[in-house]
This record gives sequence, C-alpha cells and structure tokens, in this order.
Amino acid sequence: MKYDFKSVEKFYQEKWNFSVDKNSNQEKCYVLEMFPYPSGKIHMGHLRNYAIGDVIARYKRACGFDVLHPIGWDAFGLPAENAARDNNINPETWTKENIGNMRMQLKSIGLSYDWDRELATCDPDYYKHEQKFFLDFLKHGIAYRKESWVNWDPVDETVLANEQVVDGKGWRSGAIVEKRKLSQWFLKITDFAEDLLGCLKGLENWPEKVKTMQERWIGKSEGATIEFDIVGLNKKLKIFTTYPHTLFGASFCAIAPEHPIVQDIKQQSVAQVTDTEIQEIMLKKKSDEKIGVYTGINVKHPFLDKELPLYIASFVLMEYGEGAIFGCPAHDQRDFEFATKYGLPIIPVVSPFTSDVIPVRDAEIQYDGSQCQTTQVTSVEVLKEAYTGDGVMLNSGFLNGLVVNDAKETMLKKLEEKRIGKKTINYRLHDWGISRQRYWGCPIPIIYCKDCGTVPVPEKDLPVVLPTDVEFKSGGNPIDHHPTWKLVDCPKCGKQAERETDTLDTFFESSWYFAAFCSDNKSIDKAACNRFMPVDYYIGGIEHAILHLLYSRFFCRALIKCGYFDIKEPFSTLITQGMVCHETYKDENSKWLFPEEAKELIAQDAKVQIGKVEKMSKSKKNTVDPNFIIEKYGADTARLFVLSDTPPEKDMEWSDDGVEGCSRYIHKLWRMVMQLKPIAILEASILSSQCYDTGIQKKDACIPASRSGITSNQNVTGKLLEYRKKIHKLLHELTNDLEHCRLNCAVAKFREMTNLIAEIDVETGKSVIDEGICILIRVVEPFMPHLAENLWQEVGGEGMLCMQPWPKADESLLADDTVTIAVQVNGKLRTTIKVAMNLPQEELKKTAIGSMSGKIDQDKVRAVYTVPNKIVNIVI
Repeated sequence: MKYDFKSVEKFYQEKWNFSVDKNSNQEKCYVLEMFPYPSGKIHMGHLRNYAIGDVIARYKRACGFDVLHPIGWDAFGLPAENAARDNNINPETWTKENIGNMRMQLKSIGLSYDWDRELATCDPDYYKHEQKFFLDFLKHGIAYRKESWVNWDPVDETVLANEQVVDGKGWRSGAIVEKRKLSQWFLKITDFAEDLLGCLKGLENWPEKVKTMQERWIGKSEGATIEFDIVGLNKKLKIFTTYPHTLFGASFCAIAPEHPIVQDIKQQSVAQVTDTEIQEIMLKKKSDEKIGVYTGINVKHPFLDKELPLYIASFVLMEYGEGAIFGCPAHDQRDFEFATKYGLPIIPVVSPFTSDVIPVRDAEIQYDGSQCQTTQVTSVEVLKEAYTGDGVMLNSGFLNGLVVNDAKETMLKKLEEKRIGKKTINYRLHDWGISRQRYWGCPIPIIYCKDCGTVPVPEKDLPVVLPTDVEFKSGGNPIDHHPTWKLVDCPKCGKQAERETDTLDTFFESSWYFAAFCSDNKSIDKAACNRFMPVDYYIGGIEHAILHLLYSRFFCRALIKCGYFDIKEPFSTLITQGMVCHETYKDENSKWLFPEEAKELIAQDAKVQIGKVEKMSKSKKNTVDPNFIIEKYGADTARLFVLSDTPPEKDMEWSDDGVEGCSRYIHKLWRMVMQLKPIAILEASILSSQCYDTGIQKKDACIPASRSGITSNQNVTGKLLEYRKKIHKLLHELTNDLEHCRLNCAVAKFREMTNLIAEIDVETGKSVIDEGICILIRVVEPFMPHLAENLWQEVGGEGMLCMQPWPKADESLLADDTVTIAVQVNGKLRTTIKVAMNLPQEELKKTAIGSMSGKIDQDKVRAVYTVPNKIVNIVI
C-alpha cells in the first residue's frame, strides 16, 4: 500500500477554511509569524517560520481557543523599485505577481491561515490608514520635521541607508557617497524611551537576549552635561559624559562631523579644517578606524588653567548625547587609540586598588578604605591600553584620594555649584527618521504652500495614492521628477502648492500590521484590537530583534496617545526561530556550487571542496528549494523535517537523510493505521463531541482520550495496562511540550507513541490499539495535517479533524501504582524490587526475603525493618 500524498494534500488544502467567527465567545489566541516580503519565492527560512506558527495555531484551536492566524505581505520597499529599473516594469505589477506566486506556495504547505484577512502594505486601502496615523501623530506632537545629515549618492541622486554604503561608496552605483543636510520627517520615539525600557522587564515570555539587545539599543546612561568655553568663538560646547570624574584627565575634546558648531569653526581665520577632510571623517563613521582632524580651535578646561585642542573625530556620534566628548585617553579605549594615533597626552587619574594595573612612577598611595593621600604624578610609563576599572583618584585636584563613585558625586556637585554642568540622564536611542526619497512607499500626506507653509492633507482626501506613470531611467526619486503628480492646490488658500515627494520608511508599515489583522477591513478597530491583542505568539527571526520590535512597541504607545486602542505591548510571547543551515560547496576553481551540482560532481569523482555549515544564502548557493521538497516528498514531510530535531529557537542543519527519514515515517504511519483499520473504527463519542454544553471553552477544553469504548482501567490489565499507561503518559508529556513550544520534543513523543502502538498484540489488544490510534491521529495533526485528516476519515472520524478537540490524558493512568524498593542486608544494598505502592508490611517483608532466595540463609533472619515505599532492611 502506498500513500498518495499529492492528491491528499491538494484535496484538503482546497477544503480547509480557518476564518475567524466574529460572533464567537471563545477565549482568543492570536498567533502570528512575521509577514514576508514578496520576493516571488519562498525559502527554507519561510517554511520553518510558518510551520512553527502553524503547529501552535492548530494546537490552540484544538484546545478550544478562537484562533486568529492571519497572513499578509510587507510589500513596499527598495527591491521592487530596483526590479522596475532593471526590468522596465512597474513595481506594483512586479509585487502583485510575486504575491500571487508566494500565496500559491504558502497554500501548498497547508498553513491554517485566515486568508479572508490577507493584506498587502502597498494596497491604498491599507496605507490610507497609516497616512491618517501620520496626521494624528502630527497633531499630538509625535511627528515633526527637521534638517538632518544623510548619505547621498550623487549618481543615483538618492539617500542611502548606512547599510547601503559599502567602503564609502553607493552599493548600487559605486559612486563616492556624500553627506548632505536634508529636511526629514521624524517620529519622537525618544519621548517614550523610559517606558520602552522599563516595560522590558514585564515581557516574561521574550528571550532574554532580545530584551538585552533592546535595552542596549535604547541605551540609558546617567552622567553629566558639562559646558566648555570655546576659545575665540564666544560660544560654549556642551558635552555629555558618563565619566565626569575623569575630567582632570582630559587631553582633548572632539565633536561629530555633523555638529552645528562645525560651521562656526570653518568661518574662523584660525580654522584648519576643510570640507574634504570632514567628508572623509563622516565616511569613516561605520569603520573601526578612528580618524580626526584638528580644527585649529581650542576649548578651556573647566577647572585647570589650560586649553584642550578641539578635533572633529569619526568615532563621535551626533546621535548620542550632545555629539561631543572630552577625551580622557587613560580611561577610555577609543580615546586611548585616538590619542596614541595623534600623539596627545595620556594622563591617568584613576589608580586601581592594585598598583600593577597602571604602572605609575613618583606616586605614593596610601589607601584606608575610602580615601587616600597621593602626590602629584608628573610622568607615567607608556600604557598599552586604557584602564576602565574601579580605583582611587589621583592627578585630580579636589577629587584626589576619593574612590570612583564618591568622585562622581563630588564632581557633579562642583559642576552645579559653578553652574557649568548638571546631572543628566541620556539615551542612545534617537528619534526615528521616516523620510525616504523613494517611489515605492507610502506617500507622506503633506503639502507645501509658499503662503501657508506646511499643510496636512485633509482626511477626506486620503489616501494620497502613488502615480503609476513613472519612469525609473533617470536617477533620483521618480515622484519628484513626475511632471504633474506633486502639483496640487493648497487646502487652506487654494493657491498652487506641491506635495511632499518623500515616502515613509517601510518599517512604518510593519509597525502596525498586527493590529490591522484584528479587523476585517485593514483598519484599526478599537473593539477588535482590544479583543485579539496582544499577539499571543509572535514568531520571526532574531535579525528583527531591535528595530522592528522596538518600532512596533513604540507604535502601540503612540496609537494609545492618539486614542486608537488600549494595548501598550503588542507581543506577549516572542519566539525567535533559528536559521536553516547547509554545507557549502566549491568546485576546483573555488566557485560556489548548489548542493545538487555538488552531488553530481562527487558522483563523477570530480573535485569538490566541502566547506563549513552556514546559513542558507543565495550568494553561497547552499540553498534547497522548498518547492522541490514539497513536490518530491510532500508538504507534511517538509513540515515534519523542519520541526523534528531542533528546538525552534536554535539553528538547524539541513540533512537529506533527515528528509528521507521523515518521509519514511509518514508512510510507515499511514500503513500501520490502514493495516489496523478494521479494528480501529471509532466509537461515536471519541473526540467528536463537544467539551462543554455552554460557556467559554478554556485551555483545558479537551475531550478525555479514554472515551474510546474503554470505560475503566479494570477492562485492561497486565501488560496491556502498561501499554495504555505509556500512551497516556506520552500524551500528557507531548501536550506539555506543545504548551511550552518544545516542538521537537513533541515530535519525539508521537514517534515513540507510534512504535509503542505497533508493539501491541493485535489479537489481545484491540481496545488499547483503537484508543492509541485515535490519540495518535489527533496529536500528529498540527505537524502533518494532510496525513492526519486522511487517516481521520479512513478510521471513520466525523467532520474535519482540525476542528476536533484535543485529547486529554486519563489522570488515573499518569500516577504510578508501583514503587521500587531498596532491599538491604545488614544495612547494605543488595537488590531492588518493584511492588504495589503501599503494599501491606507483612507482604512487603515476605517479598523482600523471597527476592534474596539463594543469596542468604532465610533461617538466620533475625529481624526485618521497613520504611514504607522505600526500604526493606533484613538483619541476619
């Protein structure tokens, strides 16, 4: 007998419907995988991600939850625009064709999506809502416009993200990237920084590493803001530092190349910096190399009668603090490397409690636990690296002898007394720049009028829709070059004005799509959001751990402020699935090979270099096409393989043998059930009746697995009872694994259950086999839904299996009714015996003595002592 997976899978994929019942009063469970970009073809990462989510969704549905499990498309973005340029095709056409292809591929996997709620972010019916959000953000002071520095590609005439600048050149044109100052739209995410940080602790079902990554990205730090007088400029330079106690060790100051004061410096006659040097420094910001240029300007030290040279430096970020630092090379590694490169003084001001860490000459330190006396150090040995640890202060005037923490507090008080500084809390997080000079994105609903200024598009005129007749042959933003689209009458005065031609960052779309799924019209329906949100299980790659998740958390807070709903945290449980990896291959000329190409060459005894196992990628060709696996082995085999051996959060290694093994198991299970089919006809009650007559179904809304004609354990005894107990224990453990998303462990349990059922004697174990098969078919359904549905029908199940309740293990079969007893002779362990729990004392003694037959002389037994259910000690 052969299982025809192709016809079975096609049949059930056309028959399934997982639409959410609007009028349901069941408890909700919202399962969501991060939606895909429509590249046109799914890959193994997609398969694993969506299979994980589908198992959870199907299991929760079986447990009585009203499951929302939607799918959509993150459809705006640069790849579509590049495809339009390269293939002379409209991005919308390219995107929609890809969506059609990928929709068909995802349906072939058998995913239990509510396809009625499908959305695409490039649909005007979707992005008209985010245009409304933008206008509301503007009203509530969350959105604003300012000038900022950007990476500018002079050939493509467009802004580039930092990631698109490679070795200082545009990733596409190869042109040397410039820095330009443009007016950009921003969202005030920094207003929510403290709340975003503080609420991380409450996300108990998030991986700790993700919370740590977000915590570091937000980057709360406590320190001081200090004002330095700039010599010759009659201006002050504000500097934020977390090390105010090291101020006496400052040997230079540095500013970011974008710092506003750079323009003032360039106008001074003593200035020694050129535009070319500034551009070079800006392009080094992403590198490890620390370069700078002396401006020709100095700043006054706040406490010492000396001036510090002011540099423009690549490692100083405008986005952090005030965009300026004072450099203390002895106690900051970046400052140390910079000072070493440019021959600047290195002055130690913190001495460790052990004098061998920073070798210092001419110092006499006496430490009494809180303070110490020290002489002024006039020279130091050459340091190999900065010292950043704890210690006591030296070379620091009024701070000398204080330990670091006390020195910080003393310095803060002194700065405030002199009114040149104050205690400051700073965040690494900076406001979110959402302007993109791209065509394929959501238009920003703003109009610029010469008389009225910046004017929001009236809500009645939304959506502002992209023009379709654009050309991509010339560089720059196609919307900006369009002859008519941007021309519009001002909503206030009626005079001719121009639209904003920037589009929104695509993170804008993905920061609220999960809320759009809650309603069936792609908008934010407050009642629907308050019912379904937060997302109970959110599954996606670790690469989205910072920006996407952080922006989504911010968006919820911003929408609360605008009155849209009441949900602050969008995702309750976060599962960051690992990558799918594969060996890499090269031919004798060191060119990458696809796995199939490598196999062919190996079969021909050709030389093939087998490299390390790495994440599947197009560039290294170590990919396997999911469609090929589905076509050859079936969707259930593909699903089972990516879920079998590795926890969802870990990377998994592709294995051809593993795929073959999963395929063999599926055919084995089908054959076993078909062979036992005559005696596995279901009782009418098993798994097909409702758990409750009325009321909301809870998490434990499961039908007892024992309702298969076995009315009590008295009907099954001996070895069959042991088999039944093992089946129910496996069911209990498997269910617990699914509750905790240990999907690979659940797979191991039902495969063990399969082997166990196959061992049972067909002649004597009919009822136990019947029950075991019924349980097995139900529990494999989330993993192999097509096979399970087919087997359900074959054994006489009523309705669709995917809508049947989850089996519940018989509690009476989970408790052990036997116990292992240690048998001792004169206090030394000699053997163990398994007996009924709470066996009467005399029977226990007799059994224990009998277990020692031939090993002791029973006539010499003087006494027998027992510890119930634990020990028997025979004294001879």
